[in-house]
Amino acid sequence: MKFSIIVPVYNEKATAPVLLDKVLGVALPAGLEKEVIIVEGNSSDGTKDVVKSYEGKPGVAVVYEDAPRGKGAAVRAGLAKASGDFVLIQDGDLEYDVNDYGALLQPLLDGSADIVFGSRVMTSPQHWQFRKFTGFERFYGFFVNLGGVLFTGLFNFLYGTKLSDGATMFKLFRMEQLRKISLKSNGFDYDWEISGKLAKMGARFAERPVYYKARSRAEGKKIRFWRDGTRVLLAIVRYRLVD
Repeated sequence: MKFSIIVPVYNEKATAPVLLDKVLGVALPAGLEKEVIIVEGNSSDGTKDVVKSYEGKPGVAVVYEDAPRGKGAAVRAGLAKASGDFVLIQDGDLEYDVNDYGALLQPLLDGSADIVFGSRVMTSPQHWQFRKFTGFERFYGFFVNLGGVLFTGLFNFLYGTKLSDGATMFKLFRMEQLRKISLKSNGFDYDWEISGKLAKMGARFAERPVYYKARSRAEGKKIRFWRDGTRVLLAIVRYRLVD
């Protein structure tokens, strides 16, 4: 069986090489082949040159976008190239630990779940307040934390799920199910579109605790609370009503 890891990168020169080396080096459960698909969004900071150095490596495919269209668009480009039985979208930063792959894959491998979420809430001493910054940045962290709680609660209410962290990046899917839905979102709302459409199909959700170390906007965090929060809210409601 094969595990496809889609890595959208845009202006991640500082972290992309470290992350990609970790992804390529991480061990998977026995009998599982690894496929890494890097989607480069026409970065302006030299990330493209970093990505080019991975061309031709075993198990690596690279997709170059002619312009940045958002994470959702990059994910669709990666899915078009993916050939795995299971798929994960991996951010190009170092907030999450690739060593959690094995535990996240287990419910898919043993057939007990169709989607596995890596929950940051389950391991955080601060529970939902897992972004702790200093200075003015602490307000940004608080509102992004709060947004995750509110959006997860709304999603659970509308879709009948019992998730603790619907906003996590670590989500693993069965490819056969992703092939059954048509994805439209271009931004960070794509996460909720996928989750919502699969929940409506009756997919079985599972959660496993994962390591998480938040980065600030100064360190390259791209989420903007009001812009992206509005898109997420609309996506959660929209895809409950229509496909």
